[in-house]
Amino acid sequence: MALNFASWTCPLPLRNYPTIVMGHGSGGKMMADLIEHLFAPQFSNDLLAQLGDSTVIDLRQIADGGSGAIGNQRLAFTTDSFVVSPLVFPGGDIGELAVNGTVNDLAMSGARPLFLSAGFIIEEGLPMETLGQIVASVAQACRKAGVQLVAGDTKVVNKGHGDGLYINTSGIGLIAPEVNIAANRAQPGDAVIVSGAMGDHGMAIMSVREGLDFETEIKSDTAPLNGLVGAMLAASRSIHCLRDATRGGLAAVLNELAAASKVGIEFEEKRVPVQPAVHAACEMLGLDPLYVANEGKLVAIVPEAEADSVLAAMRAHALGREAVRIGKVVAEHPSLVVARTGIGGSRVVDLPAGELLPRIC
Repeated sequence: MALNFASWTCPLPLRNYPTIVMGHGSGGKMMADLIEHLFAPQFSNDLLAQLGDSTVIDLRQIADGGSGAIGNQRLAFTTDSFVVSPLVFPGGDIGELAVNGTVNDLAMSGARPLFLSAGFIIEEGLPMETLGQIVASVAQACRKAGVQLVAGDTKVVNKGHGDGLYINTSGIGLIAPEVNIAANRAQPGDAVIVSGAMGDHGMAIMSVREGLDFETEIKSDTAPLNGLVGAMLAASRSIHCLRDATRGGLAAVLNELAAASKVGIEFEEKRVPVQPAVHAACEMLGLDPLYVANEGKLVAIVPEAEADSVLAAMRAHALGREAVRIGKVVAEHPSLVVARTGIGGSRVVDLPAGELLPRIC
């Protein structure tokens, strides 16, 4: 299939010089362009078209070759690759991050994560002590999340061709029959809730890279969110949407949900929790905390009638103590996200155009 670069929306010079740049992995407009125009047409199918954190596979709809469906369960399936630099950072390392990232993608479908695979791409020259520390972190993170690593692969590449270590993880989980969480289910009137402070992970990585020192150390928020999601589902089975705010941060998540559901989203900027040290780091680097990645925070879109009970359940959990309602879903301005500013104005919060913080996950 010939590519029609003229139809791509990512900014110049990509149309004139169609080569991969860091922005194609940003979680923003460039990445969306790459998926929409290159990958999606080649692999088009109904399951891939979900384009969620994980794909929901209904075994009741899959024939076994003659005698009907192959099962009566719904599975969530996901895969992710981790290229974070540095490999070890305040609050975690690439191994813990790889497990938590995949567990969280499954949890965002309302699934109970069960099994993971892991592929290790190791660069020649990586200290054995570093690799041992990271493998131990993978094992510990699996135990903490309540999942088993049941398949794996190891490859070694020549020195200078791998930047230490890359990890790919895939995961499978089960979804309860009455749970129906998807990016296209947000409805006008729904409440928008975040589980805690935004931007911790991205600023933890950048503070190390830039050598920034603060009175309070900024640590990554990497954590498995399946327990928090379980508590939320125990309070309400009517949750419409869940997303963990990773690449592109809160801004990317809200834009993705607004576009998928063809609704508008409005939120109060001053209600979005941000740690003082993170806010200071963002100011020093000229970044907006709304666009900075997290690895242990989620966004929930919940029917208004269920919002208080879900919020109470979140605040009762260790990973949701700072949960707060920040806004609502509206029928106006579909596919647009609008922030109400602290001085009474408003601004459109768009997807990031390029890569603000490369190699953060």
